[in-house]
Amino acid sequence: MGGTDVTDGWDWRRGGETPDPARPPGAGAPPVGPTMPGTDRAPLASPGGGPTPGWPASPVGSAPGWSPSPLGPASSAGPASGWPASPAGTAPPVGPAPGWPAPAAGGPNPADASPWWSDALADPWRDPAAPTAVLVPGMVAPGTEPEPVTDPDAPGRPTLRHLLLIPVITALLAGTLGGALGYAFAVRGGAGAAVLGAAPAEVPALAQRKPESLAGVAERVLPSVVTVRVSSLGGTSEGSGFIATADGHVITNDHVVAGGTGKASVVFNDGSTAPATIVGQDAESDIAVIKVSRPGLRPVEFGDSDALAVGDPVLAIGSPLSLANTVTAGIVSALDRTMQAGEPGGPVRYYAAIQTDAAVNHGNSGGPLVDGAGRVVGVNSTIKSLVAEGQEAGNIGLAFAIPINQAKRVTQDIIGTGKARRTVIGARADGPTGVVGGGLRLAEVEPSGPADGAGLKVGDVILKINGRPMTEPTDLTALVRKYAPGSVVTVEYRRGSARQNTSVTLAADAK
Repeated sequence: MGGTDVTDGWDWRRGGETPDPARPPGAGAPPVGPTMPGTDRAPLASPGGGPTPGWPASPVGSAPGWSPSPLGPASSAGPASGWPASPAGTAPPVGPAPGWPAPAAGGPNPADASPWWSDALADPWRDPAAPTAVLVPGMVAPGTEPEPVTDPDAPGRPTLRHLLLIPVITALLAGTLGGALGYAFAVRGGAGAAVLGAAPAEVPALAQRKPESLAGVAERVLPSVVTVRVSSLGGTSEGSGFIATADGHVITNDHVVAGGTGKASVVFNDGSTAPATIVGQDAESDIAVIKVSRPGLRPVEFGDSDALAVGDPVLAIGSPLSLANTVTAGIVSALDRTMQAGEPGGPVRYYAAIQTDAAVNHGNSGGPLVDGAGRVVGVNSTIKSLVAEGQEAGNIGLAFAIPINQAKRVTQDIIGTGKARRTVIGARADGPTGVVGGGLRLAEVEPSGPADGAGLKVGDVILKINGRPMTEPTDLTALVRKYAPGSVVTVEYRRGSARQNTSVTLAADAK
């Protein structure tokens, strides 16, 4: 040992000793002897070549320090059975292993300190095919301590990084588990069975609800539209209306409040209600004004009904058949459609209406007709129907609204004076002439009235007023009431065979 690994010179295959160039001539062979209990190594020979103390003596005929052959007793004429013969005339040498100092006389046996004191490679009892392991005891200098070594596998104090990773990993695992469970339940419930529709795409321009779109218009106007309810002896009358002033004046139809006891209420767009009082009404123009007290009201924006053209888009807003906040769309179907309406025994109403195909039903009466900019251009008033007299009528695409220019004028008169003025021409027609070219023959002309001042006479045939042909007696009254008192209109008439034009300044009646 001592840091040196020496290979034994004994050749087990040939039964003799192979010379070792590193061993001096005459050096002894490795010590041999009985195997030490609990080891596979031979103890060292005792000094002087005798048996090792504590071990039995070798049998007669065996070499000093050698143990009996494990294969049987040695014969008298040769080596032990099963072992290779030694060279003739020689005996296995006894002594310390080559390169090791001999133990001092009387000193301790090195085998007592370590079973590996002898050279393992020189152990004759060792299996030559077995691997060798040579241990060299480390030497520690007196007064010094080995450098401490940290065990890399020992548990250490957790760092901040570890403390942060734990909740993050926990959250990820919980989210993954929750998503997996949700997906499993959705699939089991049929939600994941099929994917409906295409992938999301850019929203088209028509679906973006720009302020000028119909949806944008409805959104702006709806907060200003109300449902009007009026108590009467026969029950409750219901219609629509819209806020005209910030202090609470609401425009509706006269036939909505007609016959009422004076008690009214309005229902706003958000579903809240408030009591209302009737300010005034005009049966012949079918306009009425009620008043509600409530802060924060938003009045509508008024348009110009004289600027409308056939084909313009319009919306009708109201509470048809008690369905509040209903919006229907259509176009202007015709202009100056003269109307004569009223119930038997009641007042006759005349107006040159705006005709529309927007769906209007019972309950829309008094609600606004608005243009594409959200401005009120008419007051929905009546519809045409194919049902028999006394039956409930419904929409067939023929609805009529009072022009807002006329409704505004009447409303201002009612708010200001409590009643409305009527515009007159100072003449009366008795019916169509029945001749080619049509026209209305004047049956009466009031002295000093507007017609008389313009030079018209009884018997003259009125052909047109401001370019609008006259075919029915209703046309003259309804068209004249479209204009405000003081307006100047052009009248085309025929006297005899001559066609003439004159300007007539309309006036208010004396009532």
